[in-house]
Amino acid sequence: MSAEPKHRLTFAEYLEIERQAEVKSEFFDGEMFLMAGAKRTHNRIVRNVIASLHLQTQEGNGEVYGSDQLVRINVLDKGCYPDISVVCGEQQFDETEVALLNPILIIEVLSDTTDGYDRGRKFEDYQLLESLAEYVLISQKPYRLEQFIRQDAHTWIYREYRNADDIVQLENINCTLPLREVYLNVA
Repeated sequence: MSAEPKHRLTFAEYLEIERQAEVKSEFFDGEMFLMAGAKRTHNRIVRNVIASLHLQTQEGNGEVYGSDQLVRINVLDKGCYPDISVVCGEQQFDETEVALLNPILIIEVLSDTTDGYDRGRKFEDYQLLESLAEYVLISQKPYRLEQFIRQDAHTWIYREYRNADDIVQLENINCTLPLREVYLNVA
């Protein structure tokens, strides 16, 4: 007796389920993957970074989004919720007008359970976004921030910051992130 083939969701079906769900799920290759809730330290870091970037971009053409903004990687038929995404210039959304298509910067705050995925497969997938120029990983333990800056389709420059006095220059959005601000009120 053979098992029945598993139903693969379309992106539209995923969005319909997601709109009614009490918890968020990411989407990849016709399947939904439940996301775990974030803890206090994670939320504080995200809040600090969003506040800093919002203040620096409100006079320009940048838009800063938190983890409720779905980002779609069309070539993979994948939908993700980065901790922070930034778009400059014209914002492009998919046909559903829900999923952002052109972030220039994506920031992920690492946890023990997401570290490998955020560094590995998720970063590989994000690189398929032609608009993505910078990818930042932030450790929950002060002080460690890693920055990847795209040079071309296959080359990224890596920079690491580990000092409380370090100031990270986000080149593609003309903003800075002082590590003291990133880790404000984080033990």
